[in-house]
Amino acid sequence: MITQAPRGTQDWYGKDMYRRELIEKICFETAKRYHIHQIHTPMFEHTVLFARGVGETTDVVQKEMYTFEDKGGRSITLKPEGTAGVIRAYLEHSMFAEPGVSKLCYVTPAFRYEKPQSGRLRQHHQFGVEYIGSDSPLVEVELISLVTDIIGKLGLKDMEVHINSIGCSNCRKEYNKALLAYLNEHRDGLCKTCRERMERNPLRVIDCKNEECKKIVADAPRTIDYLDEECRNHFEELKKLLDDMGIVYKVDTGIVRGLDYYTRTVFEFVNKEGFTLCGGGRYNNLVKEIDGKQDIPAAGFGLGLERILYFLDLQEIDLGEEPAPDLYFGILGDIKSEGYKIVKALRDKGLTVETDYLDRSVKAQMKYANKIGARYTVILGGDELARGTVKVKNMDDGSEQECAIGQIAEVIRK
Repeated sequence: MITQAPRGTQDWYGKDMYRRELIEKICFETAKRYHIHQIHTPMFEHTVLFARGVGETTDVVQKEMYTFEDKGGRSITLKPEGTAGVIRAYLEHSMFAEPGVSKLCYVTPAFRYEKPQSGRLRQHHQFGVEYIGSDSPLVEVELISLVTDIIGKLGLKDMEVHINSIGCSNCRKEYNKALLAYLNEHRDGLCKTCRERMERNPLRVIDCKNEECKKIVADAPRTIDYLDEECRNHFEELKKLLDDMGIVYKVDTGIVRGLDYYTRTVFEFVNKEGFTLCGGGRYNNLVKEIDGKQDIPAAGFGLGLERILYFLDLQEIDLGEEPAPDLYFGILGDIKSEGYKIVKALRDKGLTVETDYLDRSVKAQMKYANKIGARYTVILGGDELARGTVKVKNMDDGSEQECAIGQIAEVIRK
């Protein structure tokens, strides 16, 4: 067991690490064009942050969190999602005092104790974006637009945007009454968990993954039919903006999302089989839930990196190979110090350079250079060092060019 990673985790290296780095680069570069700034928050937070923000009735808090007591007797939790930690940082550092909307993005590990599945591990990674400080539906449109841009850059196909409105606390009161009445009529068919949670938060039953519960809630009342005027206008404006932007979407009244902090807009990006790539929405009450004072609207999304890789493999999309080294620089004989100084100088000029660490023969070094796909090779021995010149070999066509040692980088760049 000591040489095996814990269940539901994975090591990142090789091609998968390269693909992950490329995905993160695409996400961050796209976010930068939206003038979104990066934020890093701790891997763990005080447990109460998630209980209060994510919701005590959610599966995440009840079943899935990695919670422990530290040496000071404090209850600490490895973060199961990224939003609550960002809102905590927003409040702690008084970002609300800054002008405009706080637009923040991050890549974070997230930890949930659940059965590992395709694209979702017990330790997984999310690219997240949070907009804090505006109640405009333009925020949701921009978030959906951002995800659409990222999906396009990755080359993913057959992705649909599903949207819904789950209303606010005001219109939720009437909806909860109607839903609870319906659920009571079918109480005996619900799973034990749903029978317990329906009294405290009946909306959570809509999100249950139990097959029998899913059949029952298929005909349950929908939030969209109980929206008050303000929430209905918000949703209608959102749809008009999406239409005007040319973003195709589907109203899906089954989306409620699995976290208590969502209000009004919720959205998901799914494939034709209904497998979710990304989820998000508006959470206008979360700041007040955490702070207890300020009523600041916000919205965001989480995009799973493992989910992206799963979809890329499913659609057989190749992101290419990690770029090969510009140069393999071989060193022969007792001139390691002089040779490594040249290698360092070439790296300082911006070249990716690999060299020998095993005192191999010329033949073995050239074989290795070919294996790693080096574009050019140079072999430096005592004679070359004395003359101050080397031969730069093009590994594609086998041609060689002799040049001064100080001109190697210029020859390669040409």
